[in-house]
Amino acid sequence: MKKLIFLAAFLVLSGAMFGQTLEKGNLIGTHVFSVNLDPDVTMNQFLDAYKTKVLPEYEKNFEAKCYLVKSIRGVCENCYGVIIIFKSQAVRDKYWKEDGSLTDLGHAGFERMQPVNAEMQKFGEFTSKYTDWLVQ
Repeated sequence: MKKLIFLAAFLVLSGAMFGQTLEKGNLIGTHVFSVNLDPDVTMNQFLDAYKTKVLPEYEKNFEAKCYLVKSIRGVCENCYGVIIIFKSQAVRDKYWKEDGSLTDLGHAGFERMQPVNAEMQKFGEFTSKYTDWLVQ
């Protein structure tokens, strides 16, 4: 039993030590949602679908790691959003031009996401405002 407890503790600690960390040169996009849900949809339904369907597709199509977040205090208390981490500005720039419009590769990524984006329209409308941050 002691060996099992030690093994479990070791696995938890090793996972924490080798998990993704922010590094100099990473690019972080922060997006804050504005959501207008359809009358028969709850915020929890929307968030669950976004987390389990949209974010994995986004990660697959845009070489990024995404986290759904909820603010708990400050200017945007009780807001929802996404933190998107790219390995570098160069990776992000493969998909978006300097003016924020999509590159050909970005258009292709969103075309592949079309089925999941169409599914999300069943929940209502949502938009996001973003800011990109470069880790120094």
